[in-house]
Amino acid sequence: MIRTRTKIAFFLLTLTPLLAFTQATRQAFDTIGPVSHVVAPPVNYSYSNGVSYVYEVEWRLWTAGTATLHMENAGNQQKVTATADSAGVVALLYTVHDRFESLIDRRSFCSQRISKHTEEGFHKKDTSIRFDYRSQKAVLDERNLKNNETKHAQENIPGCVVDVASGLYYVGTLPLQNDVSYTFPLNDGGKTVDVRATVEGREQVKTDAGTFNTVRVRTEDTSGALRKRGAIWIWYTDDANRIPVQMRARAFWGTLNFKLARVERK
Repeated sequence: MIRTRTKIAFFLLTLTPLLAFTQATRQAFDTIGPVSHVVAPPVNYSYSNGVSYVYEVEWRLWTAGTATLHMENAGNQQKVTATADSAGVVALLYTVHDRFESLIDRRSFCSQRISKHTEEGFHKKDTSIRFDYRSQKAVLDERNLKNNETKHAQENIPGCVVDVASGLYYVGTLPLQNDVSYTFPLNDGGKTVDVRATVEGREQVKTDAGTFNTVRVRTEDTSGALRKRGAIWIWYTDDANRIPVQMRARAFWGTLNFKLARVERK
């Protein structure tokens, strides 16, 4: 019912055109839009180290729970931590206690590994995914905490991918110009999928954390099993910080709404 990939991904895991660009502007972004690959962040890009974003989550008319995003420096890497916890009526119907930790290369934004502890309904698992770019493999090791069964698998990957936790930050590093789509590869231990992020427009959004001028981005899979089965809208602040202040995940079972409740700094 409430799956982690839908809640946090691209993301996303992950947007319709609004205004036309001149031909010169389109050509300038052709290397980003039509070809699926990860673009390194700008040289002057500033990571939001030590900052946590706390969201209230709603499903239909009920409070569904809370979610958090946090980033910190880890030497030559950046560490992204994402959590999701159900609450209220939704927790009675379907309990969720998830924690993801992702390590990315701070210069290229390529995901290095992601570990996941997921408690969703009766399912409890620990999962580790390592991205081996030399052999171009995603290496998955998973343990079912209910019956202690283990799983080991490998899947092909391109030269750089993002994961379901880092993907939300990755989209915020892109230029996000009107009428431009950006396609990039995402891997969650299985087959790599292409995710398309499309800028829909600019608008003002009000949350408990304040009122923000935002850029609205729609993300959806363009390949894989979830193709055309759902979409996620993300409202980033229309400034250098690119804070995701609101998210909306739409799937066959309904819509989840995430609104920024507060920002915490360490």
